Amino acid sequence: MQRLLDDYSGLPLWLQSLIALCALAVAALTVNWLLKKVLLRIAAPYLDARSDTVDRSAAWLTTVIPLLLVSRGIGLVPHLPEEVVNVTVNIARTMIVLSIAMAIGGALDYANELYSRRPESRSRPIKGYVQVVKIAIYFGAAILMIAVLIEQSPLLLLSGLGAMAAVLMLVFKDTILSLVASVQLSSNDMLRVGDWIEMPGMNADGDVVDIALHTVKIRNFDKTITTIPTHRLIADSFRNWRGMNESGGRRIKRALVVDQNSIRFLDDKETDDLKRFRLLDDYLARKQEEIAEWNRHELSSDCDTINARRITNIGTLRAYVIAYLKSHPRIAGAGFTLMVRQLPPGPQGLPLEIYCFTDTVEWPQYEAIQADIFDHMLAILPEFGLRIFQHPSGQDFAQLAIRAK
Repeated sequence: MQRLLDDYSGLPLWLQSLIALCALAVAALTVNWLLKKVLLRIAAPYLDARSDTVDRSAAWLTTVIPLLLVSRGIGLVPHLPEEVVNVTVNIARTMIVLSIAMAIGGALDYANELYSRRPESRSRPIKGYVQVVKIAIYFGAAILMIAVLIEQSPLLLLSGLGAMAAVLMLVFKDTILSLVASVQLSSNDMLRVGDWIEMPGMNADGDVVDIALHTVKIRNFDKTITTIPTHRLIADSFRNWRGMNESGGRRIKRALVVDQNSIRFLDDKETDDLKRFRLLDDYLARKQEEIAEWNRHELSSDCDTINARRITNIGTLRAYVIAYLKSHPRIAGAGFTLMVRQLPPGPQGLPLEIYCFTDTVEWPQYEAIQADIFDHMLAILPEFGLRIFQHPSGQDFAQLAIRAK
């Protein structure tokens, strides 16, 4: 720089300053280009090719050197006012602090990416903690940048933050709530990336795709994205279907509504006719023996047959459904509840509820299995002399009118 100044010592002062400024700018830009276009390309094979975060962090870090060159070289530019030199130095130093803070933030993001590739990251994500550390780093960098610009000690600025504590608490209220919620979600293993959750109050029903400090992103089954504040997952209730996925079975809980007018006792001929069903062999043999034994001991010879125990079509249907479910290849067995029960009868009929679990948690397969079971049940119902309850339609009234004529 000094040799350059000696060569142009005969030029006007403003031109000397302009030439020196141009030389400094060219030097800084050249160093910046060499670092980012040459050095980083040479180092590229040794960096993680699966992540762009490393490249961005390294780019911010290499920006420090040209900024140092500017902050050191501006003082060598002749005939510049002292105020201009000081402002330029302060701005360059401020940008150095910013570049270092951004480089550290990028390094933290890369650490989170490395951790997210590990299996335990699904149950113990650290993204929220990384964001807290980044906020602290950026806050400290902002204090240093302001201190450099006003040429005051950072301690002076920090001492004044005590009076602003209430304001800061108000400003960072959501961050504090989210931090506490994130710790609780993680420590209690309440939520993981990939979990299927339902939160009707937030119109969320889908898979968790991201857990951050302030928000949790849910990809709904209609492919929309619902963003939920993290602290709402602690304040409000939500349903997590992870237990169902881990169990390997998904519950079927649906009822056939039987017309109560079709429920009756079966006579001997009808009972014998039902022996055509292989699944009812054990039930009918056991039930007939049990009823016959009871009638022999409890009924006298002159007692009216109305007092005798008899087999009902609804009870036989219930036994058939249980046997059918136990023999079904896609219904889970050991460790899973399987039952068929009657719910309280009402104006719409008698609900016969099927409660069991499929051997898969995949939604399309689950729906197909459930549909096949109820297809069969609806079709087999007339064999037991039973009808499904259904509100009368216009066609029913038309048929009644035709019969009345």
